[in-house]
Amino acid sequence: MIRITVGFDTREAVAYHTFCQSILERASCPVSFTPLILSSLQGYEDTHTDGSNSFIYSRFLTPSLFEFKGWAIFADGDMICMDDINKLWQLRDPSKAVMCVKHDYKTVAAEKYLGNKNQDYPRKNWSSLVLWNCEHSANKILTKEFVMQQTGAFLHRFTWLSDNLVGEIPKEWNWLITEYPNNQEAKLLHYTLGTPCFNDYWNCEMSTHWHEAYTRANNGMKV
Repeated sequence: MIRITVGFDTREAVAYHTFCQSILERASCPVSFTPLILSSLQGYEDTHTDGSNSFIYSRFLTPSLFEFKGWAIFADGDMICMDDINKLWQLRDPSKAVMCVKHDYKTVAAEKYLGNKNQDYPRKNWSSLVLWNCEHSANKILTKEFVMQQTGAFLHRFTWLSDNLVGEIPKEWNWLITEYPNNQEAKLLHYTLGTPCFNDYWNCEMSTHWHEAYTRANNGMKV
C-alpha cells in the first residue's frame, strides 16, 4: 500500500480530486490518500500567518500522521501524475530521512494564483513533493507541537536534517509547469503558479493534461 498525503485547500478542492484521479488510473498497486484538511488534524492548530495555501505547514505532519512508521509520499494538490506512482515509490532509500527534487531556479513570475506573491528563496519547492521515511529517527522531532512552533524557512529547507539525510529524486517527478520548459516525458506535472482550475491559468502550459484528468474524474473514462 502506497500511503499519500495530499495538500487540500477549499479554494481549489477540485485540484485534489483531479490529482487523485490521475494517480489512481495509472497505479500498479494499491494506494491510500489522506487529504490534509486542517479541521481533521486533531491537536494541530495552524497559527502561522504566512503561506499561499492551507497546507503550507501541515505537510510536515506526515510522519506523525502515520505514527512515525514506514514510508509515505506528500504531494501538493496542484499536480497531475503522468506515470505509475509505484515507480516513484520504488526510489525509497532507507539511509535518507526525506527524498525530493532539489530544484535550483529563479521564478519567472513575481505573482501566482489568487494574487499571492511568488518570491525566490533557498530550496524553493523542495517540500512540494516528498518521499518521507516516517520511521527515520531524525524525523521523530516532527510532532504537532514542534511544527506549530517553527518558521517556514526552517521547515521547507529541511533544516532539522543534515544535508546527507536529504536524498534526491529525478526532476521529472516534480516538473514545474511554466517555470521549466514543456516536457512531455515528465512523470509528475506541478502547476505551481496556478492550477488550471483558476481562470488565469486555464490555458497555461501543459494544461491539457489537467483538463483531461478532470474530465475523466467527472465523466469516467471512455472505452
